[in-house]
Amino acid sequence: MATHETGRRALLRALAVAVPAGAAVSLTGCLDGNDARAATTDPGPEPGGQAAQPWQSFATVEEAGFSKASIDSLEAALYPLETTSLMIVRHGKIAYRYGNIDDVAYLASARKSILSMLYGKYVEDGTIDLDKTMGDLGIDDNAGLLPIEKTAKIRHVLTATSGVYHPAGSPGGSANTPERGSVTPGTQFLYNNWDFNVAGAIFEKLTGRTIFDAFAKELAEPLGMEDFDPSRQRMLGYKTNASRYLAYHFFLSARDMARLGVLMANKGNWNGRQIVPASWVADSTSLHVPMSQIGGERDCGYGYLWWLPSESRSAVEWQGSFLANGNYGQFILVLPNIDTVIVHRRSVTDEFAVARNLGNTDVNKAGVNANAFLKLVDGALVGHV
Repeated sequence: MATHETGRRALLRALAVAVPAGAAVSLTGCLDGNDARAATTDPGPEPGGQAAQPWQSFATVEEAGFSKASIDSLEAALYPLETTSLMIVRHGKIAYRYGNIDDVAYLASARKSILSMLYGKYVEDGTIDLDKTMGDLGIDDNAGLLPIEKTAKIRHVLTATSGVYHPAGSPGGSANTPERGSVTPGTQFLYNNWDFNVAGAIFEKLTGRTIFDAFAKELAEPLGMEDFDPSRQRMLGYKTNASRYLAYHFFLSARDMARLGVLMANKGNWNGRQIVPASWVADSTSLHVPMSQIGGERDCGYGYLWWLPSESRSAVEWQGSFLANGNYGQFILVLPNIDTVIVHRRSVTDEFAVARNLGNTDVNKAGVNANAFLKLVDGALVGHV
């Protein structure tokens, strides 16, 4: 196993886009140079290690509080889908697993909810003031920000209401972007990767830490992640230099994603240690943008980089629920009212993920969208716990 993993790490390094000799890497993860738009973190230890904490499992799904019929129904519903793994955790133990939960793969936009978790302690200690504006922070971009855009606050960036419609540096956004300067910050939701990518740059600028280093030290290590590999995490963005702000992409396994969900379900506490401030867990997963303002096919509200399914679902199981939502079917669903976390994966290869984010392909692979996933949970589990 060690030989296979070492070989894979070497392959991934070989596939990574090279950084030109002497190129400087800024705190925002942007490269000074036109030939490179991807960077990996420094190689770290092999996955797992002494801090790894293997999961415990219930002997039966009934012991976890689910009916066997409901789980059988769920599994039957998964067969025709693009699902590669699914994991249900109840009271901190595995209740059900489907597929390879140790397979490490690309998370797509689920990355945004992870960044929200990292924000928590720095908001609490005052390092990050959510009312600081882009102008206060000196945030600008390649085509320049307009005066009205510079009035957008950090909290607007975290709720996708910044009103900054500068082109984003990575795929993922809206085809119906208003004219620049036409929207007052804080008044209109637009799912826009400029906001999400600059949220990462702001984190790095104000904390003096890279996102991946903060994740490794503040989440992966204390949670005892089994499969986290620092060398696979990377900044990615278009080669066209559309924006200086790149996307911070995580490559994690389902069982390590589930740890993040359990931490949030426990109000930021892990085995007696407060990892994410409870006040931030509550605030970041509270309703900041109602579903009525979001429109489209999303039947969720929005918090600080978390989706809120409870906006459209009234069953007791959904009360207080929140979702990390990534393209192709990368989900972390937290149902705190029943102490349950559900992780769903549709794995794609690293090669495809890198190529798409560099703009080398516009292929969008089949997957499971958020509404289909939530309906799957509705049909199989709600009312059976």
